[in-house]
Amino acid sequence: MNAVATAPVPAHSNGTMRSQDLTITILGSHMRRAGGRVWSGGMVKLIGEFGFSTEAVRAALSRLVTRGMLERHRDGRMINYALTPRAQELLAEGDRRIFSFGRRAPGADAWTLLWHTIPEDRRVERSRLASRLRFLGFGSLQDATWIAASDREEEVRALVDTLAVGDYVSIFLARMARGSEQAILSSGAWDLHALGPRYDEFLEAFSPLTKATARRALSDREAFVTRTRLMHSFRSFSLVDPELPDSIAPLLDRRARAIKTFDAVYEGLAGAADRHFEEIAVPAERG
Repeated sequence: MNAVATAPVPAHSNGTMRSQDLTITILGSHMRRAGGRVWSGGMVKLIGEFGFSTEAVRAALSRLVTRGMLERHRDGRMINYALTPRAQELLAEGDRRIFSFGRRAPGADAWTLLWHTIPEDRRVERSRLASRLRFLGFGSLQDATWIAASDREEEVRALVDTLAVGDYVSIFLARMARGSEQAILSSGAWDLHALGPRYDEFLEAFSPLTKATARRALSDREAFVTRTRLMHSFRSFSLVDPELPDSIAPLLDRRARAIKTFDAVYEGLAGAADRHFEEIAVPAERG
């Protein structure tokens, strides 16, 4: 295997990679065509390339069906899977966040505050709100109080409407008084100390592949595995980097270099990765 393909992947992402998350990452990157289906045996083989056992992959697929993310279809003796409308919606929301992440300058004077009174008997909605607020860059000041840099009103309103919790949520747009930023940094809303090293790990792992000659040296399988790990690693930044103004948390340069690397490698490996995915997972006449 080419040395570039086995470059170290950031430990925080690879070490916490779950088979369900990996499945959704792969399907979101390669199977977004309307009505697209994947062969269960092919998915077992593809996800097995990341070290998961056949039993773990089949269990992950079953759980995704139970969660309403995948639909199971029987075609003769073969079991195929398709994304549900709910999965398509969540993947589209994820794309908007991932492919807009870091591409707009955060306003130093614009903050969004969300406060809710969602009752305990609606724990599912509380949990989904929390996880998706983190994906939007919010940090938790208290259990029901969340804050984000920049004006996030449009995104938050869409989220609240989707979860049907509008009666329990208040959204505030605010300006932070100058000289009072330190309280936010020490609030524990975000773990900012580890962000710099995480960007450095990402750049060390993937920046060699910004060169076309390095990408061409990869086989289709290596391109698929590397591109999947690239996406899995990069998407984690949207969960941990709140995109604070550079005057508060100076990460703009490393963030910009990580985005440039992601864009070049994700697009540059697309053709080869798609070929491997389609060869292995797309249903065909298999007898």
